[in-house]
Amino acid sequence: MNVYAEFHDRIAAILGRFGKEGRLPENLDPARFVVEPPRDASMGDLACNAAMVFAKEAKAFYPNPRQLAAELAYELTQEPDVDQAEVAGPGFLNIRLKTRVFADILREIIVDGCDFGRGASGRVAAKKVNVEYVSANPTGPMHVGHGRGAVFGDALASLIEFSGSEVTREYYINDAGAQVDVLARSAFMRYREALGEDVTISDGLYPGDYLKPVGAALAQKFGDSLRDKPEGEWLEPVREAAIAAMMEMIRDDLAALNITHEVFFSERSLHDSSKGPSDVEAALEDLGAKDLIYEGRLPPPKGQLPDDWEDREQTLFRSTSFGDDVDRPLKKSDGAFTYFASDIAYHRKKIEGGYDVLVDVWGADHGGYVKRMSAAVQALSEGRVSLDVKLCQMVKLMRDGEPVKMSKRSGDFVTLREVVDEVGVDAVRFMMLYRKNDAPLEFDLAKVIEQSKDNPVFYVQYAHARACSVLRQALAAFPDLDLTPQRLAAADLALLDDEHELALIKLLAQYPRLIESAAAAHEPHRLAFYLHDVASFFHSHWNRGKDQPQLRFVNQDRRDLTCARLGLVTGLINILASGLSVLGVKAPDEMR
Repeated sequence: MNVYAEFHDRIAAILGRFGKEGRLPENLDPARFVVEPPRDASMGDLACNAAMVFAKEAKAFYPNPRQLAAELAYELTQEPDVDQAEVAGPGFLNIRLKTRVFADILREIIVDGCDFGRGASGRVAAKKVNVEYVSANPTGPMHVGHGRGAVFGDALASLIEFSGSEVTREYYINDAGAQVDVLARSAFMRYREALGEDVTISDGLYPGDYLKPVGAALAQKFGDSLRDKPEGEWLEPVREAAIAAMMEMIRDDLAALNITHEVFFSERSLHDSSKGPSDVEAALEDLGAKDLIYEGRLPPPKGQLPDDWEDREQTLFRSTSFGDDVDRPLKKSDGAFTYFASDIAYHRKKIEGGYDVLVDVWGADHGGYVKRMSAAVQALSEGRVSLDVKLCQMVKLMRDGEPVKMSKRSGDFVTLREVVDEVGVDAVRFMMLYRKNDAPLEFDLAKVIEQSKDNPVFYVQYAHARACSVLRQALAAFPDLDLTPQRLAAADLALLDDEHELALIKLLAQYPRLIESAAAAHEPHRLAFYLHDVASFFHSHWNRGKDQPQLRFVNQDRRDLTCARLGLVTGLINILASGLSVLGVKAPDEMR
């Protein structure tokens, strides 16, 4: 049960009835107001801003928002599960529920287990969502910056899926352009090295030992048949083989983080015209038919002109018609398509896939690209499909407060695999999510493996393990105790009357709302923060039991109270396990 959604619907129904009775305008949009936890828990269990939101529309009926709030409060007090409803401030509504409501929610958490909160967005039509993330150039191993986007995208996809939508995880392979030709030439040098030649990696080629296995794979695949061929003959097969080898390496790096994709889409395929117009040509033809492409000149950019700026007639997309700052070029001076043209074609393919929402996870250095891509998606889908670009800031890798710069594997940066191997998957994933994606992140290799309350991932996992230990202690005290969900849900949960126990139940009850709001905002860090709050509250309550034995979870003199408290502990275990699973982090039963 999402108690916040439930009361949102009840208040919406009251407003609708008022409209039919002539006490308010009809058809007020219920999506405009919220029901949420109050900032101050002493004010009640739920807070609603409906009277404030509709103050303008309601003015002819209720000159003061407090008057409308008072009417809503009266209606709500007629509900059997409402204990109190009061007006606060200029027109906010604070609602206090009867304790049995939260006992019922706890029973639901106990019985539903890790599925509690699943499908939390079920009040709205489920959407088909495409989440594209990582999309690193296949020219080197993944570094820590790639890792942040990878973890963010993967957790976001899981969060949206858990909330009730259909999700496709996609990787865009940047296998077109000059960088893959450099990869092919670099791999060819390593291929010759694998054949026994003494080679020197010259400027303009990729250094680092990561290409040695690629060279060995090429040697095994081609023998020495390409050694003396001119570049025009070996470039294409070496490029294909090198890209395949690098993508296999990238897949292995992602697998180390428990990340997989359903779709790997090749940029080069967009330019394939062997069976008719390429996807890029088709996309531009589509926009041209809508009169969104023209030949023209761009005004010079403000400030100092870039070295590569050209004052020339060129093919332009009318992106300013969709909120962009300037129309965007689609062809380079040599007649080749721009990267933007390729990206238009790529997003057109997604739109053709029937998606309602597209989410692109990019590095922060691509921020200036967002408006033009959003304009293109609006134009291609005629506003039907939304695009949300999530920018991930860089990761500053530290060790005991000092920057870490070099890698044995790559030679000039620290690879993602090295970090995962050193600190573990759980530490990498949780800490990448324990900060909003568009905020810089300092990742300290020493601190993320500390077993202390200052280490968020340890603190949350330890709460789960500690709660599991309570169940083991209970079985030691009462060997015949039945800890099945059905038996614990049947316990007398009304015995949980300590204010901290009730506050913990209310915090657990927020989980479906948290899932719904975090999925809608595409912000998985909200879930990481919430889990830390739950863990912190549990550890605090545990410590209270040290000084006040009557608050301990296992009371050998009160079997009934023990069963009720074990129900609360089980509910906490389920919420922590569910949330950690969505984030791709383990929930250990014990920690050593």
